[in-house]
Amino acid sequence: MNKAIINIRTTQVDINTKQDEVIELITEGKFYKKSDAYYLVYDESEISGMQGTTTTLKIKDNQVVLRRLGSNSSTMEFEKNKRHRTQYKTPYGSMTMEMLTKSVDVYIKEEPLEIDIIIEYDILIKNMFEGKNSMHITVNK
Repeated sequence: MNKAIINIRTTQVDINTKQDEVIELITEGKFYKKSDAYYLVYDESEISGMQGTTTTLKIKDNQVVLRRLGSNSSTMEFEKNKRHRTQYKTPYGSMTMEMLTKSVDVYIKEEPLEIDIIIEYDILIKNMFEGKNSMHITVNK
């Protein structure tokens, strides 16, 4: 495993109120390649509201799987024009989330390490929230 600096910037626009929220996390993590997929592993922090959670990103072609384990747990799959439903578990209970991925763009260069991922998706949390999200992930050594 190689050490890496991971920058994740998520923008979420509420469909009903049109208000947007931006969350940016810059953290140290680990990067490795296994078979034909790349993996990023990092610990969440208070900034993301998920302290005590480890996040693993699996990147393969133009598909990204984001798996969280710990105080918050979920598996989110992003593949263009695909809908994915998951249970999002928090210390306060579980809720069903549904994502429809609009686009996934992945750029990877191994030496020197450089990763750039942009994911655009719609999200629906039943009876609670409906929004349009954008996640921009960059990774460097």
